[in-house]
Amino acid sequence: MKQRITQLLLLIPILLLSCNMKRNPETTSAVNEMLLPQSETMLLSGVSEAVCYSGFRSGQHPDRGEGAVNPSYDEILEDLQIMLDQTPFRLIRLYDCEENSQMVLEVIREHELDIKVMLGIWLRAELSAHETCEWLTEPIPQEILDDNKQRNSLEIAKGIELANAYDDIVVAVNVGNEALVEWNDHMVSIDSVIAYVKQVQHAIAQPVTVADNYKWWADHGKELADIVDFVAIHIYPIWEGRDIDASMPYSIENVEEVMTALPGAPIVIAEAGWASIASEFGDRASQEKQRQYVGDLMAWSKQNNITTFIFEAFDEDWKGNPNDPLGAEKHWGLYKVNREPKKAIGLFAREETD
Repeated sequence: MKQRITQLLLLIPILLLSCNMKRNPETTSAVNEMLLPQSETMLLSGVSEAVCYSGFRSGQHPDRGEGAVNPSYDEILEDLQIMLDQTPFRLIRLYDCEENSQMVLEVIREHELDIKVMLGIWLRAELSAHETCEWLTEPIPQEILDDNKQRNSLEIAKGIELANAYDDIVVAVNVGNEALVEWNDHMVSIDSVIAYVKQVQHAIAQPVTVADNYKWWADHGKELADIVDFVAIHIYPIWEGRDIDASMPYSIENVEEVMTALPGAPIVIAEAGWASIASEFGDRASQEKQRQYVGDLMAWSKQNNITTFIFEAFDEDWKGNPNDPLGAEKHWGLYKVNREPKKAIGLFAREETD
């Protein structure tokens, strides 16, 4: 009994500190600041500056049920050369293992380009999220879900093959993109994702992760964080109603929320960006605000040793509602779909970086 009382007395200061942290935002913020900066060893490929790349131009698109229309070899080479000549990005993120992504790897190797890749393994829906995804109006038929599972297995095998064949270029592999959040149309169970991650980890030497919304990671990611080699989060303050003045404080808050929930886990920002025009956002979207957010985020990421993939290199007008040419999904690029640079590219002009 005496020993039990002593143990309780020892716990009282800890409980009081915990309660005070919950009540006192300043104390919580101070604790979060202790988590930053990350160690330089947590940088992916040793860099903080990275960008997402797909490369689909007007009239091109991935497989939308009737086959893909992919960029040509020369178009991919042109894109990569633009990035090498005009931006600091030497690390790009690809989203799948289809023909387009395979050709990107071929171009990099054959032309000995100074570019590394986080390779994506795209996971199709294995569950029907029609009750929580607003653009799924009816259940996905079970035969399609069963077929998707077979296709996912093939995609996993292809990802393993490419990671090993291009091990001098592929520095990490991402399994699934926003496949765990309930609001998307390609949902996969956490058990399946964990099994896929383990399968890839056992077959390749590079680190393996899963990319998803920061809030999912903070609220539900503990089990998965214990398995992946680093945590890959997406942050989009503009989607969550923030204007440019609140964009960086909110972005930092997002990162700190994940760090607090998953202490010790290396963090990579796998997507973050600002639309240059968007019918959904009104005047919150502009080239000027895109330039400010990208510049501020890249400076903060460098200071805190967080690899950050800016979304994205080039506009892709196949995305989103085909009847809304001003929809946000079409306008995240640092370049327009015709490869004309937007104002954010001015961040990288020589006179501004000397």
